[in-house]
Amino acid sequence: MADTRTKLMDAALRVLGDRGVAAASARVIATEAGVNQALVFYHFGTVTELLAAACGRGTEARVAAYRERFAAVGSLSELLAVGRELHAQERRLGNVAVLGQALAGAQGDPALRPAVADALARWVAELDQVLARLLADSPLAGIADSTGIARAVAAAFIGLELYEGVDAAAADDAFAALERLAVLAEVVDDLGPVARRALRSRLRRAGAPT
Repeated sequence: MADTRTKLMDAALRVLGDRGVAAASARVIATEAGVNQALVFYHFGTVTELLAAACGRGTEARVAAYRERFAAVGSLSELLAVGRELHAQERRLGNVAVLGQALAGAQGDPALRPAVADALARWVAELDQVLARLLADSPLAGIADSTGIARAVAAAFIGLELYEGVDAAAADDAFAALERLAVLAEVVDDLGPVARRALRSRLRRAGAPT
């Protein structure tokens, strides 16, 4: 029984990545899984519940695969290097496309939204831990919002997937710009105490959250 559920979830992810959410019907997913269409409803009740379960299972597996790499990151530049690797591998495996299709499906299916939001939240939580650790000893500590930055990065990865599909060079330029910002942030880390205080004061006056 568990094997059939797993087959259906894996098939649902393949259909999302290869054919898009519009093609993710019970018949198509069951055919992809090599099982009877009725088993979709027996195990999951609805196609939406199947897609939700598949997204959760797939995301947790991918997050777990990078957890040790995230834990070993020691700088923003290293984090972006891991991000480039993650993006390339997830794109090659079709997983970023799957998440993009799930997001598109959630726009028209409110029942799918919690599962997709949870999938994104799992990536955000991992990134937030890394960013909070990296920023803890920075002049930006207490000013930069690690959770907000993590959410922006997660959203950017989805956008880069779409961008890369129509203009790969421009998407690569976007990554390069982020890398330059990471270098700038590391230069800020090397500022002396007087310059650090001046920077923090200037950021607060500019209305940065404290």
